Amino acid sequence: MPHSYTPGLTVTDHTVIHRRRMLPLPGKVLVNVGDRVRSDQVVARAELPGKVFPINLANQLSVAPGEIKDYLIKKQGDVIEKDEILAENKPLIKWFKTEIRSPVAGTIESASLVTGQVLLREPPRMLQLLAYADGAIVETIPQQGVVVETTCSLVQGIFGIGGETSGEIVMAVKAPDEPLTPSHFNSTMKGKVVVGGSFLSFDAMSQARAFGVAGVVVGGIHDEDLRALLGYDVGVAITGAEQVGFTLILTEGFGAIPMAAKTFKLLSTHAGKKASISGATQIRAGVIRPEIIIPRGESVVGIVAQMQREGIRLGDPVRIIRDPLFGRIGEVSALPSELTKISTESEVRVLEVKFSDGKRVVIPRTNIEVIEGT
Repeated sequence: MPHSYTPGLTVTDHTVIHRRRMLPLPGKVLVNVGDRVRSDQVVARAELPGKVFPINLANQLSVAPGEIKDYLIKKQGDVIEKDEILAENKPLIKWFKTEIRSPVAGTIESASLVTGQVLLREPPRMLQLLAYADGAIVETIPQQGVVVETTCSLVQGIFGIGGETSGEIVMAVKAPDEPLTPSHFNSTMKGKVVVGGSFLSFDAMSQARAFGVAGVVVGGIHDEDLRALLGYDVGVAITGAEQVGFTLILTEGFGAIPMAAKTFKLLSTHAGKKASISGATQIRAGVIRPEIIIPRGESVVGIVAQMQREGIRLGDPVRIIRDPLFGRIGEVSALPSELTKISTESEVRVLEVKFSDGKRVVIPRTNIEVIEGT
């Protein structure tokens, strides 16, 4: 029987992952293959050119552009401090003296006798690339970055916002169907990854931000609360660069949806342990999933790589990713081999999903994703 490929969310207590860490421009790699690294360790760095500030000296000194070098105190390539004199005239009467001071600290990049402008450049900014997850360096790419290998527990979410961060896992609720309310947050959660159950309200998000939590992992939220948090609608582009004060990961979807029991149990098992998380999400081409990585601190020697799935199997846990059953979780109970005509008049490959209440539905295979794991 032909297989139908369906991207799945991984929820597993034991796996080996590789994360490629790359600089946006050429720089220097600071580690070697075989080195053990921490999530907050700098593995590569690069210098970002400083901002350029143009100053029209000819205009400010009321001279011709070709004369500005006669008035410059500093020359091209010199270092200059903020408010230090850059140029001045030398009038016969001192009351008419004009001094042009530098608005920034930096260097004199150029002085044009054609335009009468001087360009100042601020000092370069150092961009530091972190390892992101505890692990070992298995590859270095000269001047570009590294590949980090980690033996870990891994939970992938369905949607997230916010960048990479890390912190100790704290279980704020006792059951996967318990909502995460403002009262669940307190000052001891600063810098930690807080795990909730079925729902996170806007008021609870505000509390999370106020107490300085590193991240929140929860089953679902309302889309209007997300819009209120961000101040705009999320488009189809990749997320992960949002600045909301913490990283948010949804494991199930939009709405009040209990966290999958398997996901909740796995996170509960690792309460108190350090996790690296990222809210970066891209649903279209080049799928990127938000994730929670919990390093196990084990050697990767002797660990067999996971086999790639060949297709959907009977009994596989799956999540519906299209309305009207979006977010519901069940298991595959039948895999008809023949094509079936659906409401759009298209003939597609379908499967049967059985829910915990015994209800069975037949849906297109493209409308589900497998919840992978061991």
